[in-house]
Amino acid sequence: MSLDFFLKHENKNEIKGAVLLFHGLTGSPFELKKYGQFLYNNGYDVYGECLPGHGEKFEEIYTVKYQDWLNFAYTRFKDLKAGYSKVFISGLCLGAVLAIAVAEKFPNEVDGVISLSTTLYLDGWRLPWYKFLIPIGLSTIIRCYYNYPECEPHGIKNLKTRSVVKKLLAKGDVGMNDFPMTGIYELVKLSAVVRKNLKKVISPILLIHSKEDDLTSVKSAEIVYSNISSEDKEKIILYDSYHMVLYDNEKEFVFNKAVSFLDNHVSLEQNIKETVCI
Repeated sequence: MSLDFFLKHENKNEIKGAVLLFHGLTGSPFELKKYGQFLYNNGYDVYGECLPGHGEKFEEIYTVKYQDWLNFAYTRFKDLKAGYSKVFISGLCLGAVLAIAVAEKFPNEVDGVISLSTTLYLDGWRLPWYKFLIPIGLSTIIRCYYNYPECEPHGIKNLKTRSVVKKLLAKGDVGMNDFPMTGIYELVKLSAVVRKNLKKVISPILLIHSKEDDLTSVKSAEIVYSNISSEDKEKIILYDSYHMVLYDNEKEFVFNKAVSFLDNHVSLEQNIKETVCI
């Protein structure tokens, strides 16, 4: 069963633009589906696909390289750009890092980025006290034999939602129930590459990050905000959510803020065209 989803309007006149969504490490497009449906209901065509190493064959996470993620993201963006005048990118966790990477690669083509729980550093409060040893493990053959178990609170502060997510993860239908060190190793390498090229980002960007993010602290969002070249940038800190901001206590705020960001930049282009015509 494929977890990919594509939400497209039949009437082209109803479409404001396209939004390309990237999910998190060991996750799947399932974690983005409610978000994607909300964007679709507000006039956007939405595309969510499994990243390489994810999906039906979870064992592929052990062989995937960060270059595979980058090539996938670049190709999907270029495909959409060929068919839409406005293409935005949004991602969660690893997906947020990839969204920024695409903006670095195509600075004059990405119409906007919505970066959620950007994971440039693994320094959240949930990580164990010995997290300072993780780089040692990642740099040795140990990474091929160890999985870091997914555990409480599963990135979710809301207890009811957390319970539902735990059951879904236990079934293995929507994502992996642990984090292979090989996947973490590739995320760390990808993050290092993206940090070096942040100055290349000139696209409008909305960064949303939780103060209590259990996987990655607000440092990641702050680094992006401080180092990109975008003149149009906004950073929002949440105070009643953990890592999975699309499912936690402030999800409605996140959804609405995302649509507001998208609508503002569609309207901006329309206003510019109208001014030129006059």
